[in-house]
Amino acid sequence: MLRFDQAPPFSVPLRFFLTAPAFAFLAALVALRQGPALFESRWSPAALAITHLLTLGVLGMVMLGAMLQILPVLAGAPVARPRAVAFAVHAGLALGTLALAAGFLTAEPALMALAMGLLGFAFAVFLSALAWALWRVRVVSATVAALRLAGIALAVTVLLGLWLAAGRSGFGAMPAPALRDLHPAWGLLGWAGMLIAAVAAQVVPMFHMTPAYPKWMRWLPFAALGMLAAGWIAGPVGLYAGFAATTLWLHAKRRRRQPDVNFVFWRAAVVCSLAAALVWLATPYWGGQMLVGVLVIAGALLSVVTAMLYKIVPFLAWLHLQARLGAQAPNVRQYLDERKQRRQLWLHLLAVALLAAAVTAPQFFAYPAAILFAASAVQLGSNLLSITLEYRKRAAS
Repeated sequence: MLRFDQAPPFSVPLRFFLTAPAFAFLAALVALRQGPALFESRWSPAALAITHLLTLGVLGMVMLGAMLQILPVLAGAPVARPRAVAFAVHAGLALGTLALAAGFLTAEPALMALAMGLLGFAFAVFLSALAWALWRVRVVSATVAALRLAGIALAVTVLLGLWLAAGRSGFGAMPAPALRDLHPAWGLLGWAGMLIAAVAAQVVPMFHMTPAYPKWMRWLPFAALGMLAAGWIAGPVGLYAGFAATTLWLHAKRRRRQPDVNFVFWRAAVVCSLAAALVWLATPYWGGQMLVGVLVIAGALLSVVTAMLYKIVPFLAWLHLQARLGAQAPNVRQYLDERKQRRQLWLHLLAVALLAAAVTAPQFFAYPAAILFAASAVQLGSNLLSITLEYRKRAAS
């Protein structure tokens, strides 16, 4: 049962959503400045800066903002003092991500130390609020259980990230290369994967008019967490490949035959997830780690996050206007022309395709990929701003 009466003020998640496209644009600018050299190594300063601009500045922004909205509505776990929590988390995450990216690009230990402090503060506030909200829930549904496990995975990801940052800032020794891979594994296969799987179980049947996910899905977060704790990365990769294949199967059974923008974003995410799993399996024989990163972060996760933004932001605008205006609140579809969404969809898909091509032929595709990615970020930001301005105009009337 959805509890919309417990939803936080619109400004709580909105600040996160509106900030995310700016970080995507910054990532594109760094890629444009680096050009083909960006694809020489996934451990290069520019590659690490772009990776964290996307994972923290875009994915992190949207996911943390969405969690502050989801907890009371979907899980019945309202966050105490949501405005104060949102302000502290948003400021720490935004400034910390900028400091971290600058620290990678300049190799300045002081910037890395600043990033550690800001990001550590932001995630400490968020995880404390998350734990306080979720552990007070009396009826533990599958969604609540998944959100709890995702929170644990996020905490491990943050601790591993702080450990790595401490090594770069001179406060400690760098961990062994094998341990460095655990940080992205816990972040992508743990926190992000669990959260998206939990949300997908609710929204894919609702938005795409498909049958419900099979019952084994409720055990996916537990299995993924256990496998990650055992250091077995191949296990979660197989689990999420099965989840992606199941989503394709559900899409084939959908009652709504006409694909909309949201459906195409999800379909792109599923296809990229399956392609990433296949490339990852071939990685011991062919150096495809960077291609896996492109497919997972840009192809799968950014596609899902963008799809959710186009559903969440107009709906929240309608929900809060309805509380003010009642029946006079405009329909959800009136907040943003679908043609603008489709424009950004095709810019995004072309950018992902060119980024994947640039892994093997950077001299031809690096610059066009960066330009299209920047254009997609600008269009996404413009679209979200249009929804916000329409909301404010109606609210003021």
